[in-house]
Amino acid sequence: MEKFDAVVVGAGPSGLVAAYVLAHNGLDVAVFERGDFPGAKNVMGGVMYNWPLAEIMPEFPGDAPLERHIIEQRAWILSPEAAFRVAHRSLAFDREPYNCYTVLRSRFDKWLAQRVRAAGALIIPETLVVGLLRDNGRVVGVRAGRDQGDVRADVVIAAEGVNGLLVEEAGLRGPLQPEHLASAVKEIIALPQGAIESRFEVSGDQGVTIELFGDATMGMLGTGFIYTNRESLSVGVGATIRDLNDRGINPNDLLEHLKAHPAVAPLLEGGETREYMAHLIPEGGLRAMPRLSTAGMLVVGDAAMMVNSLHREGANLAMLSGRLAAQAVLRAKERGDFSAGSLAYYDRAVRESVIYQDLYKYRNMTHFFEKHQHFFGLYPDLLNYAATEMLTVDGASKRRKQRRIFAEARRRRSLWRMFKDFFGAWRSVA
Repeated sequence: MEKFDAVVVGAGPSGLVAAYVLAHNGLDVAVFERGDFPGAKNVMGGVMYNWPLAEIMPEFPGDAPLERHIIEQRAWILSPEAAFRVAHRSLAFDREPYNCYTVLRSRFDKWLAQRVRAAGALIIPETLVVGLLRDNGRVVGVRAGRDQGDVRADVVIAAEGVNGLLVEEAGLRGPLQPEHLASAVKEIIALPQGAIESRFEVSGDQGVTIELFGDATMGMLGTGFIYTNRESLSVGVGATIRDLNDRGINPNDLLEHLKAHPAVAPLLEGGETREYMAHLIPEGGLRAMPRLSTAGMLVVGDAAMMVNSLHREGANLAMLSGRLAAQAVLRAKERGDFSAGSLAYYDRAVRESVIYQDLYKYRNMTHFFEKHQHFFGLYPDLLNYAATEMLTVDGASKRRKQRRIFAEARRRRSLWRMFKDFFGAWRSVA
């Protein structure tokens, strides 16, 4: 039976970073990946922040297959016929080191895996890990779905993604609930580079992100997005599984609805869909976070619910968790102690990091907006109605127009309820 210092299950950002740090420090590491290659099955919106990798790879970005560095971030609040738009564009984001980039995961993860192999780790693709090996209650390895599939290790790092079957088997959490997950779909739509630069007002490697709210999700809890790549757009939308089930809406129909919106369709005109993908996104945050360690095992990335959906942060938190997990393993290796008490060092490191601090700040956000979904239907409609009314010149005075707006708002929601809504929203994110 093969034996490693560490086995990592999953070759996404968290697992690859953990494997890189461990192998770079001389440990014998194996990474199991169920896809044909790292990145083959990995999906995210497509924005990668610079700092997590730059801290462990000083040469990053180097020759990394990055698409565009983002100089402008936009938010559109949609009603069926209108879009209220806000944006921030800054020269600060157009100077190296760039804050963030768009990436295509099939290319980026493959590149990162090459760096992991160069550091000395063994990556084993096309292999599904089907269970854990235990000895007196301690995790001592994994069982892979192949001949002679039992592999022993001092520690197992579960980087298996949101489904987290090993996390459940280890007793670190129970079954996931529908409100803790979103179903997201995404297309890569090919467009000439010149069309992208013209439509998004960028040049060279500059890029733009657009986050879409309101009618983008037909009033359900969730968001849509459009991100610029070199010669394509990443276009996607996601909503909670509970809402999709309750409304009987197929995620693909939701994407088609978004693409047909009058503010979105002109950006996609003439594009050709090259890829279609679907993915589950952890939305439960701190309320759904499992225990992060047990004897012989650590949990990182999406498997640990480490996603800050409000700020579109997932991959960066995953990579940070992978680094913290690797540091905990190196400490345990030095002490020769992989007990629950020793590996709890990782829990403490996460709690002291930006991962926990941000998830704690927004711990009530998803629960609040799930109970107050008029923020995704009623209020986007009212906002766009108010903007249209004030910008229409029809002989009515501006004071009269204000009275019309207030009358329409009161007709649809009382002033007291609106006050409670926005005060509650502020408290959920403050």
